[in-house]
Order: sequence, then structure tokens, then C-alpha cells
Amino acid sequence: MCAFLAFSFLFYAVFCCRDLPQYGHKQWQSYFGRTFDVYTKLWKFQQQHRQVLDSRYGLKRWQIGEVASKIGQLYYHYYLRTSETSYLNEAFSFYSAIRQRSYYFQVNKEDRPELVVKKLRYYARYIVVCLLLNKMDLVKVLVKELSEEIEDYTQRFNTEDQLEWNLVLQEVAAFIEADPVVVLNDNNSVVTISNRLQEGSVPPLEQGMVVGQLILADALIIGNSNNQVKFSELTIDMFRMLQALEREPVNLATQTSKQGTMEPNEKPAKRENPHKYLLYKPTFSQLFTFLSASFKELPANSVLLIYLSATGVFPTGHSDYEGPYDFGGVLTNTNRDVVNGETVQKRNQAQKEMHCLHPGDLFPFTRKPLFVIVDSSNSTAYKNFTNLFGQPLVCLLSPTVYPKTVQDQSQRGSLFTLFLYSPLLAFSSVCGLNSVQRGLWERAQEFLRKVYRDIGQMLTRSRTIDQAFLQFFGDEFLRLLLIRFVFCSAALRLHKLFRESQSFPESYPELPKQDTVESSLLQKHILELATMLDVQSLFWDDSLEAY
Repeated sequence: MCAFLAFSFLFYAVFCCRDLPQYGHKQWQSYFGRTFDVYTKLWKFQQQHRQVLDSRYGLKRWQIGEVASKIGQLYYHYYLRTSETSYLNEAFSFYSAIRQRSYYFQVNKEDRPELVVKKLRYYARYIVVCLLLNKMDLVKVLVKELSEEIEDYTQRFNTEDQLEWNLVLQEVAAFIEADPVVVLNDNNSVVTISNRLQEGSVPPLEQGMVVGQLILADALIIGNSNNQVKFSELTIDMFRMLQALEREPVNLATQTSKQGTMEPNEKPAKRENPHKYLLYKPTFSQLFTFLSASFKELPANSVLLIYLSATGVFPTGHSDYEGPYDFGGVLTNTNRDVVNGETVQKRNQAQKEMHCLHPGDLFPFTRKPLFVIVDSSNSTAYKNFTNLFGQPLVCLLSPTVYPKTVQDQSQRGSLFTLFLYSPLLAFSSVCGLNSVQRGLWERAQEFLRKVYRDIGQMLTRSRTIDQAFLQFFGDEFLRLLLIRFVFCSAALRLHKLFRESQSFPESYPELPKQDTVESSLLQKHILELATMLDVQSLFWDDSLEAY
């Protein structure tokens, strides 16, 4: 009986940890630590006394599977709260072992739909972890198995959640197909490419170069774009930016040898990743709560990054005085901001949109170093910043207008975010390529590393660049984002389809164009890359032709 009480306590502990506020490290860390201690003891207990538990208490394999699934879930939530990718590997280890040992196999033979739902939820969670670890081949296998399980479930039980589970299948299938370009081996099999920060992928600083010593500590990744591919409250843009702000897990390469092991690891190898909050369609009040908590806990000499992938909100009227609330902004969720059961609406055009994050809403947070990325149809609203407190402040702003061929692909993610995530993937996509052979891809990546070094030198050697850019340049994540932003801006300026000024990214403060995005050296590099990919006809081979 004590074993069952321990099992019940584990379930309770996992659910409590899941429901604790994600913001405020001190509010939840002690609970997670104690829960890890409990499950470690419990797991060892059931291993040592399995025969007694089976014979005397009738412990079933699916119950062991459910415990293992909760442990995997605990590791996954710890990853979400700490951004330590090593915990993803721990979650994967438990989920993988459940499948290999067929813990849920007998569930289908019992006439209990709630048990089958536990199995389906396990599959959904396992798929999320595999997506985050870029195990795409395994994801496809799991999706096929989940599809078969859902079909069996809906045939055996007359349930109301059939449409919901079919929607899960559709979402994950669209997520898998979201990348516009695939890399192929010689036998035309698809190669999985990781775009996390890897050793040697960031150009080093020149010797003697003086830049800021700020470190990216916290990042808010916010997704509220209409009709964008999503899975498990993670839009494709959020998924890409999430990985752009993580280092490659240390033991990812050896993880396959660890599949099927279920030994708890209380202290996975620590990685120096910024802590991230993932907010899918937050209300304004939720967004502001997380912003405030992150701002409050930001260590000294650290940076807060805000990534906004959201639908644009435009001003409805014209004001004689144009302040930080007169340019619109990006949409926040209205579904949960209700009064007496009805969504609050604006009373007249003179009032500002309340379900909108205006540039002025971010002013209080510029008291500390702030790095903002806005991917929206009204990103330029955030050009209207005023640096009131003299702290480093940079805003990278997406194009607001795209050519029709690019706009048609927007459901599969924004081109701007794609450039910040994988410049070569975005460059190939905007050139209409559907696939690239692995050898060519690797040569192009090696060439891009040289381009990145040159862009880094352009930024640090410019005599007219705003010092805010250099203040952020000491951090590897921010350095790479700035370099990719410059590459994106230069590439789109040379592309023949991008002719409107609104089709080019902008920044606050402005970059010196002649030293960076319109540099003749960078234009030469882009044309060389286009020639390497055999798409040079899509670019102006003389930049003077573009104007």
C-alpha cells in the first residue's frame, strides 16, 4: 500500500510543479528539487521491489509506464523553466524507454477509454520532445503510430474528442513539413540539420576589439500570428527562435546510445543558455506579468530579449501629437480579457487599442539593457522608440510587405525569423529552391562563415555605428542575431522581387547602410553565394540597377 501512496504522491507532485507560475525562479525551484528527490527514490524502490509489487499489489505495466511518462514530463517542464537542453535529453530517455519496453501495450485490451487517452497524451509529449531535439525521422514514425492509435481509439469508443485528436495529427504533420527547403543525401534521403548554436558557428571578436560585456540572460518568445503552423502551443516562428537562442546539447550526439535507459540524472551537464519564457497568444496582462518578473530578476550586466511574432495593430485615426501610443503595435490575445462575459471593445477612435502591445508599453523596461525583435506587419511602429534612460537598446524590425510568392508561404513561418534562425535556409527559400544536396549545403555554410566574419568586422570597424550595437556584440547569441540581420537586409536589397522599401528590414537605432547592409563587399559575397546555388539571375549583379 505504501508503494501506491508513493506513486500517487509522485503524480500529485508532478501536477503541482506543472501548475506553479513559470515566472519567478524562487517560487518554483525548491518544489522541483524536492520532486526530483521523491521520484528518484520512488523509481529505485519500484525497481528493487518489482516482483512484490506485481504479485501482491497487482501492479500493471501501464502503471509503470505512466510513472515514467510523468517523470519525462517533469524533465520537459524543467527544461521549459531553465532552458537547459540537457533536460530534454533526460525526458527523451524516459519517453524512449516507455516505447521500447511496450509499457502501454496492454492498455488497448482494456475497456477503459481514459487509459487509452493517457497513451495518446504520452505520444503527443514524446513527439514534442523529439521535435525540439530535431529527431525528425523518429517523429515521422511516432506520428504514424499515433495515427493508428487514434483510429483504433475512435473505432472502439464513441468519444467526443475524436476531432481534437485528428487536429493534433494535422498540426504535427504541418509542423514537420514547415521547412521550405530540405537538404538531401546522395541517395535523396532527407538530412536533419540542427540550427542551434554550435562550436565555431559564431565569428570570434577581433583581438583587441572593445565591445560590451553584457550577457543575454532572459528572453521572452511571444507568438500570436494568425493562421501560422503550430503544435502544442508552439508556433513555427517560436520554435525557430527558441532554437536560435540555445546551444547544441552536449550529449545530443551520443543520445542514441542512451535510448531505453531510465536512470535518473539529477544533475545534467549545465549549458549556458539564456532563460526563456514561451508565451503562446498571451493576453496583455499575462505578457506584462512575465515582462515584469523577468525585468525584476535580471542580473547585473545582463540583457532582456523580447521576441514578438504577432499580427500588426494599426492606428485608426490621426493625432496632431504622435507619441509612443499613436503608431499601433502588435496584437495580444483578447479571448481572456473579458468584462461580464464580453470582450471589451474600444469606445471610439480617439482611444487606443487596449489589446495591443504599443512601443510605449516597453518604455519602463528600457531602464535595463533591452534587445527587441519584432516580426509583424506593423513592426515599424517600434522605430518610434526614445531611449529615455541611456541604457543599451536595439530593435530589429521585420519587413512589413512581402512579394506575393513569399506572402503565400507565411503560414509556414515568417521569412524574417527564418533568416535569424537559418540564413542559408531562408536564402534558398527566397530563391525558390525546394532542396539542396548535402555537399553543396556544407560548402555554402562554410562560405557563410567567412561572410559572417566580414559582417562582424563591418559592424565593429564602422565609425558611425550607434554604440548600442557594440554594447550587445560581446554576447555570442546577440552577435549572431545582429550578423544574420545584416545579411538578411543585404540579401533582400539585392533580390529582384524585393523592390519596395517596406520589404526591407529596419532597425532602431538605424545602421549605417554604406558600412553594412549596402556594403559593396557584402553585395559581392551575396552574389557569390547566389552563383554557388545557381540562382544568380534572381539578383542584381550591379547594385546600381536596383535604384
